[in-house]
Amino acid sequence: MHKNSWQNRRRGRRSNQQNPRFRQQGSDERGNSVTQQSSQDSGHVGDDEAPSTSSGTAGSSSVPDLPGYYFDPEKKRYFRLLPGHNNCNPLTKEGIRQKEMESKRLQLLEEEDKQKKKIARMGFNASSLLQKSKLGFLNVTSYCRLAHELRVSCMQRKKVQIQSSDPSALASDRFNLILADTNSDRLFTVNDVKVGGSKYGIISLRGLKAPSFKVHMHENLYFTNRKVNSVCWASLNHLDSHILLCLMGIAETPGCATLLPASLFVSSHPAGDRPGMLCSFRIPGAWSCAWSLNIQANNSFSTGLSRRVLVTNVVTGHRQSFGTSSDVLAQQFALMAPLLFNGCRSGEIFAIDLRCRNQGKGWKATRLFHDSAVTSVQILQEEQNLMASDMAGTIKLWDLRTTKCIRQYEGHVNEYAYLPLHVHEEEGIVVAVGQDCYTRIWSFHDACLLRTIPSPHPTSKADIPSVAFSSRLGGFRGAPGLLMAVQQDLYCFSYT
Repeated sequence: MHKNSWQNRRRGRRSNQQNPRFRQQGSDERGNSVTQQSSQDSGHVGDDEAPSTSSGTAGSSSVPDLPGYYFDPEKKRYFRLLPGHNNCNPLTKEGIRQKEMESKRLQLLEEEDKQKKKIARMGFNASSLLQKSKLGFLNVTSYCRLAHELRVSCMQRKKVQIQSSDPSALASDRFNLILADTNSDRLFTVNDVKVGGSKYGIISLRGLKAPSFKVHMHENLYFTNRKVNSVCWASLNHLDSHILLCLMGIAETPGCATLLPASLFVSSHPAGDRPGMLCSFRIPGAWSCAWSLNIQANNSFSTGLSRRVLVTNVVTGHRQSFGTSSDVLAQQFALMAPLLFNGCRSGEIFAIDLRCRNQGKGWKATRLFHDSAVTSVQILQEEQNLMASDMAGTIKLWDLRTTKCIRQYEGHVNEYAYLPLHVHEEEGIVVAVGQDCYTRIWSFHDACLLRTIPSPHPTSKADIPSVAFSSRLGGFRGAPGLLMAVQQDLYCFSYT
């Protein structure tokens, strides 16, 4: 009896499956259920606005996110993100992110070319600024500061023509670093040579004038296959007479600190003026360096090493050593107070009292703390404030008297790179280049982001622009502006 009932049920299922009306009805029910489920899923993603690992979902919130897949809104289909399948060009999250960043950069460049006059603040233009000044709503200091901000927002990009005795080298050598001297009439450059190693040069900025924007590169056949960790101008014989470089050791060659005379880059010398001698100091593992203009440490420079700070007198060779608990990545001497400020990998910022002996107690005069490795420290003119940036993208303004943060500048991007910080109190601006290759300019007084400048070349971690800002580009008669070096090109953003 049980066997017959089982056979009858089996025959019934077979007959239903062979009936076309039954198959159509079943497929319709399954299709409706799938459609309802997909609409519920898409509505759920759109309402919650959950972060997605698929960048295609960000562009179209109605498309469900599938782990391990990327939805292309142009082709309207999914692609696998995992490598190792049969696709000859596998997609990766890094490649998708790079494509999106490049699209954003091109869009910003197009907007900058179209929009000649940019607005840094809402309701802020030249006419309103002049009217408020005439009505007495702005004093002279505030008017000059806001005028600088207005000019910064209207700077336009111009390519600089570099003249050299070896034009072929200019087309192949890539800029790695640029550093302007005190008077902003010279630019020290570190270029990566195509065959390997580095080459140094000095660019004279005296010809940097509109509309031609021509400069001349003075080169020297001084090559090194070692990485340059830190560079600063040194005033040994006179103001900015030398360049101090910290070179990393390689193989059996130890690291060193080198004083390179700037006169070596000039082809002709006045009568009685001979090029200076190159001085090298065996200092292995130096991360940072700074030259002292303080009378308490005359003719001296400092180097930040792994868990140690060295202060070396160039003339006498005398050294002071101070032990630290972390690597010292940034340094700067104070001009009036006998202090050397240091930024560490641990996030600590401390000042060394130069009057103390190397083994004495109490030589740490000030202590501040960041949450990440400090990459730059800048002491302000009155030496009551200090600005620092770190590898988390944080830029803070510190009060050295109360050891408290009084202002923070948002928007800087950094994850692990050694990126400098440029502070210009005369114009009231702060400049920094992020790891995303964008140059950002803030107002020093209220931390307002005035402008974001995209790189003229495609963004790459190996092509982060190096910049130099000055109120007198080309010397005392020069105009304020920003110089940007990226790949083989040099650009000038000047006031108009």
